[in-house]
Amino acid sequence: MSGDTVRPAARPVTGASPRGSERGAATRVALLTAARETFVESGFAEAGVTDVVARARASVGSLYHHFSGKADLYLTLFEEFQTRQTQRTRQAVQEARAAGEGDPMRLFIAGARAYLEGCLAERELAALFLRGDGPPGFEVVMRDRLRQWAKRNATLFEGDEGALVVVLTGALAAAVSEVALSEDEAASRGLVEDALAIIGQIRRP
Repeated sequence: MSGDTVRPAARPVTGASPRGSERGAATRVALLTAARETFVESGFAEAGVTDVVARARASVGSLYHHFSGKADLYLTLFEEFQTRQTQRTRQAVQEARAAGEGDPMRLFIAGARAYLEGCLAERELAALFLRGDGPPGFEVVMRDRLRQWAKRNATLFEGDEGALVVVLTGALAAAVSEVALSEDEAASRGLVEDALAIIGQIRRP
């Protein structure tokens, strides 16, 4: 199944009974948990659908009921991780604003810190998406996500999408990669602080 291409995540089936819906939701969670563990352990290319269903104690049929294949599992894990990261950064920026902070750079740093801390909290999953061992086409998904990230950053700077946002987003993306892929957690935490301190010194032209 290593030739699976990236497809949109399967939508939940509607019209099922409440009990059936609960069982279906539990199976979906079990499959995603098993996929995460299998991909982290073996890598996407080496992992097989049979490995995932065996770990989830599910059937191949149940997997294809919820997902279109191995690539769909991977993409769903990525999208759910990014949703959690977006929630973390949004909450951090909102809390900073609620505390009276209005400086765009400090708001950016608040969000960046939350994103990096999210990578530390889910290091194995963050590293999985950065190793380059994803389904065909995943690099396009990553590039699109980076562009979306830059646009969100631009809103902090009154819509400025120029060089400043490109530099800030690129610097943070590099820090994310180093933090997620490092095997030394203590060093990663130190890198978070050092990177944010340097980024915080960048000024608008």
